[in-house]
Amino acid sequence: MRLPAPAKSQPVRTEQIILFRVSEQLFAISSASVKEVRSVDTLASATKEIAQAGLRKVRHIVQRGEHSLYVVNGAMHFGLPPFAPALVFVLRRTRTALLVDGIEKMTTMTRLQALPQAFCNDERDWYRGVTAIDQTVIPVVKPEGFLTPDELFLLDSSLQAKDSATSDFPVSDSAGAPRSVFEGGGLDSTLTTNFPSDPPSRESISASSADSEPGAAPFGFKGADFPSPDPANPASLPQ
Repeated sequence: MRLPAPAKSQPVRTEQIILFRVSEQLFAISSASVKEVRSVDTLASATKEIAQAGLRKVRHIVQRGEHSLYVVNGAMHFGLPPFAPALVFVLRRTRTALLVDGIEKMTTMTRLQALPQAFCNDERDWYRGVTAIDQTVIPVVKPEGFLTPDELFLLDSSLQAKDSATSDFPVSDSAGAPRSVFEGGGLDSTLTTNFPSDPPSRESISASSADSEPGAAPFGFKGADFPSPDPANPASLPQ
């Protein structure tokens, strides 16, 4: 009798991620989604201020040749307390630059858990899912989730109106020297990091569904390092 051949073990597929903090809350993003990491000071001279009623999370735009990047304040996006940003993530394949506290570390993700049904508001557009790193459950953000198509349309309209008016930029101090319009910094202004451009395959990590009922606390979420609820933004966490 011929014995069945032993099953071949499938190699674990991984994805490189960056763990970063916004208002002391921990998030993850694929390193392939981040084109550059820069100090806020390095973008000050190329930054212009814009204002769009109802969209306070975007106050500045960065011009790069013919292209423009909208600078999203991470704390306002997630409904977290204000903070002094130190770094800017220039996100690949988007028109977004993201202000963050800093980088916790770079690591490897081997499992992406599907977003539980308890996440039922805007956060379903913010996150790809969740992962566990060092026994902490961390949301993995979508690079394209920081600005919706409608928000981009409003910003583009505001930018066109701004271009037709006279403005004085960059912002200068009393001595006439450019200063950071982000009101943050504190890092070496020469900091620039470039990341690989090849994005991971959608099959690069295993994903599974979360067995949770709507409104119930998802399995393994107790004690997880998620943003605290903000009364001003009830959509910032699962309801």
